[in-house]
Amino acid sequence: MFDLNDVALFVQVVKAGSFAEAARRAGLPSNTASRRIQQLEAELGVRLLHRSTRRLALTDAGEALYARCAEQVDVLAEAAIDLASGSQTPSGKVRVAAPADFFNWFPVDWVAEFLAAHPKVTLDFVLDDAKADLVAQGIDLALRSGKLLEPTLVARRLGRSRSLLVASPGYLQAHGTPQVLDDLAAHECLASPPPAGRTVWRLDGPDGPVEMAVPSGRFRANSAQPLARAALAGLGIALLPEIMVAPFLGKGQLVEVLPGYGVQGIGLFLVYLSRRQQPRAVTAFAEFVTRRILDGGLVHAAP
Repeated sequence: MFDLNDVALFVQVVKAGSFAEAARRAGLPSNTASRRIQQLEAELGVRLLHRSTRRLALTDAGEALYARCAEQVDVLAEAAIDLASGSQTPSGKVRVAAPADFFNWFPVDWVAEFLAAHPKVTLDFVLDDAKADLVAQGIDLALRSGKLLEPTLVARRLGRSRSLLVASPGYLQAHGTPQVLDDLAAHECLASPPPAGRTVWRLDGPDGPVEMAVPSGRFRANSAQPLARAALAGLGIALLPEIMVAPFLGKGQLVEVLPGYGVQGIGLFLVYLSRRQQPRAVTAFAEFVTRRILDGGLVHAAP
């Protein structure tokens, strides 16, 4: 009969991404962790992990075992933590990964409200448009949009947003307003530096998805925030998330161009390593962010 402690260790190895990190968290020598997983594989009669010098990868059997056991292991661990802590008060540091423009649409005043209500909590923000490695960077909670690829992460879908084509009134007055999609060929289009010599916008239109090769404007940037500022400055037409440009549209500083075209159904998610075993401070901030984003109408309700 296999040891349930080895099953729990297998779950921790998958979450940590390596034997060394899982062993460190469990207070074990790395070779002991590896030996125990090998013993578990021998007792089950299946290989659970593909091993290489650089990374670990789950086999089909490993994925099935992880899916069946991970939550139960977390429930037991959470129960032990609750008994050990005996405290209901959120405290400690919460490390949050979010897009670089996060505080453009999530007011810092809201963060101040949360901190005032939870004086024992410290928030540490990592702002970057690149996806953070939750394990390597010690991230407790991340906000992400689009599709999620990591099978070992837990995601809570908050809603959906979209991306719009926008420009400043000054730019449109000087260069004209596009009436059909092909008109973009005569305009300055603000985008990231194209990897293959041209910029292609993949849009949802009245007749379905469409790809449009557009001329790169004289201003380029690999982050949405400077592209938004360039559009506000009248440098061209940009394809930007609605959640970012909504305040400027409301004030008339930006105008939607070709309203029938954009990118639809972009999901906004809260992402973390596990649904269980979360410190109370992480849970409290996750609930606060969810409530503020939904009550503030920053996303559309998920279908």
